[in-house]
Amino acid sequence: MRKFLLTGTTALTLVLAACSPASEEKAAAKAPTAEDAKAFIAEVEKEYNDYYPYAARTYWIQANFVTVDSNALVAKVSAEGTAMAVKFANEAKKFNDVEVDFDTRRKLELLKQGITLPAPTDEAENKELAELTSELDAMYATGKDPKGRNDRELIKLMAESRNPDELLEAWEGWRTVSPPMKEKYARMVEIANEGARELGYKDVGAMWRAGYDMPADEFRAEADRLWEQVKPLYTSLHCYVRAKLGDKYGTDKVPQDGAIPAHLLGNMWAQQWGNIYDLVKPGDSDIGYDLTARLKAKDYDEVQMVKTGENFFSSLGFAPLPETFWERSLIKKPRDREVQCHASAWSIDNKDDIRIKMCTQITADDFETIHHELGHNYYQRAYNDLSILYQSGANDGFHEAIGDTIALSITPAYLKQIGLIDEVPSAEGDIGLLMSRALDKVAFLPFGLMVDQWRWKVFNGELTPDTYNSGWWELREKYQGVKAPVDRAADAFDPGAKYHIPGNTPYMRYFLAHILQFQFHKAACEMAGFKGPLHRCTIYDNKEVGEKFNAMLEMGQSRPWQEALQAFTGESEMDASAVLEYFAPLQKWLDEQNEGRSCGW
Repeated sequence: MRKFLLTGTTALTLVLAACSPASEEKAAAKAPTAEDAKAFIAEVEKEYNDYYPYAARTYWIQANFVTVDSNALVAKVSAEGTAMAVKFANEAKKFNDVEVDFDTRRKLELLKQGITLPAPTDEAENKELAELTSELDAMYATGKDPKGRNDRELIKLMAESRNPDELLEAWEGWRTVSPPMKEKYARMVEIANEGARELGYKDVGAMWRAGYDMPADEFRAEADRLWEQVKPLYTSLHCYVRAKLGDKYGTDKVPQDGAIPAHLLGNMWAQQWGNIYDLVKPGDSDIGYDLTARLKAKDYDEVQMVKTGENFFSSLGFAPLPETFWERSLIKKPRDREVQCHASAWSIDNKDDIRIKMCTQITADDFETIHHELGHNYYQRAYNDLSILYQSGANDGFHEAIGDTIALSITPAYLKQIGLIDEVPSAEGDIGLLMSRALDKVAFLPFGLMVDQWRWKVFNGELTPDTYNSGWWELREKYQGVKAPVDRAADAFDPGAKYHIPGNTPYMRYFLAHILQFQFHKAACEMAGFKGPLHRCTIYDNKEVGEKFNAMLEMGQSRPWQEALQAFTGESEMDASAVLEYFAPLQKWLDEQNEGRSCGW
């Protein structure tokens, strides 16, 4: 999901008037003071507040009307934004040794660390970077396979087909979109790394890791620690799914001692496996309902899907969405034009003009996605009284976790409360329910970790354009136990077939979100006094939880994420043990099913 924050190639800023040579000489002769730092921050905040709404609307138009002209407008805005993000970061460095108050220091550090792709100060390279990022984004948005099918059509086919030849054709077909991106992507990396070095970082990857309220190397170790906590659960799931796919497609196509071919997992990127639930579901554990079928049987349309998500937040005590949300959001795909269908949440004016953009389909997946995107919107509104520099999540994983925490409360008990099912199934179906959720939540974890690990290697030069693709598949096999179904061509650029690569959206946030949402859920259920299994807890209609939840959201990025986490959960360290607790009944069952099998790859 791409949302509008302050920095990066989508930074929405206004170019400050350049200092005259005389004023620059005068400034150089005088050591900066704490008052200078405060004045600088005040000017930055003013310029961001003045420019943001116009630039946000420019991006909104481009996302909803993908044309040569809208791409050109975004490229111009991006160039201005990137130049000023870099200018502000370089200005902030001047105050590194000045003693200032906490807020001023935090804002200075956010300015330095928050740039997604920093351009060098060279005007030509800044302009080139903006053009490259806009072109890459548009190449993905308008991409089609050799049969003229776009990503939405192919994603649907991958989810529904059980014909391995058809799946392979779709898998290969979408990856014809990305090879033309490769040269542009490599040049983009080269320019952005130069910009990062100007800011004092080794490369862009090191700069990204520095933005987590801890040293960059410590954050890398923290991500590995969290993965090691959940790896045994993933290995059990992988082993079971591989055996079931071997039963379906034959062990010649799915060897039982190695990685799983990526095209057989029901998802274009094999990042989530929920679409193959029918192939792997426990034989004696029916969850008792098909949510997609129930939505259609109840005649849900796209708007009602979103209103149901709003109702959940309202039940926690949050104010209703503004009328402008319904007037200005894109909820259904238009028939007459190209749009970026990738679901996203937007704050246009950093106040009340919040929107979502998604090509909603009446499915269980989109029902959950709506809760996810609305989570961004409610977060954006909760912190809208803070300085614009604090209008973001405590860390980027927080922003992604909020809506998903709510989605964990989409339990059978909740679905009965809102009339989507008539009876709550018995506990006998819990293994099926947990399996369905694990195929999305647990299966995603190694993919969520490796995407930025790949980019870190690209940015630091471990991977070059010649090894972009081989490096991608080495990491996928290492962490996911997933492999390319066919040999890849020398010019392949399979990472570019994943939106977040050409879209330059850091991905570690999604891995962290998949840890944090369970940690939040456990804390919320304990707060609500729920005593049963964690996977049966719903916090629907609990205003006490909502009040404390909102208190965390209102902090935005004004305090270190450790403090925001503690404000809601009572813990100051991210912890994956809640994931293990949530799925404990499933892991016990999986290990029983896997007895005698050779797990791992």
